[in-house]
Amino acid sequence: MNLIVKETIDRCRSAGLRRTKALEELISTLLESPRPMTLSELAESKRLTDQCDKATVFRLLQRLAEHGVVRRLGLHERAAYFTLLVPGKHSDYLICTSCGSIEPITAPCPVHHLEDEIREKTGFRNLYHELEFFGVCPKCA
Repeated sequence: MNLIVKETIDRCRSAGLRRTKALEELISTLLESPRPMTLSELAESKRLTDQCDKATVFRLLQRLAEHGVVRRLGLHERAAYFTLLVPGKHSDYLICTSCGSIEPITAPCPVHHLEDEIREKTGFRNLYHELEFFGVCPKCA
């Protein structure tokens, strides 16, 4: 089992979530995906189709989001996308306001220095940030 999957499952168990095969497969699927995934994409993934139904995937995602293990992305009127939150790993996203597509930003994050300054000046611990940029993608433009 991948170390990040194991650490994430340990975080889930510490939060009171039960370790199940569906939980393991959901975490592995999100970790292996190069981009955030929708509920439908997750429920139809090779790892999860034999493990559970779409409703179970939805309930798992809700619980994981409540405990800060996954992040829900996207426009509220469109399908939500989900990504695994891994301590020490950071991703920012571009979201199309027309079609709702989401892709990770590959440019360096401009906020890391600001985060360090805020941490130093305020004394906050475990400080992190999440950036989502909204616009119209090239396909919709």
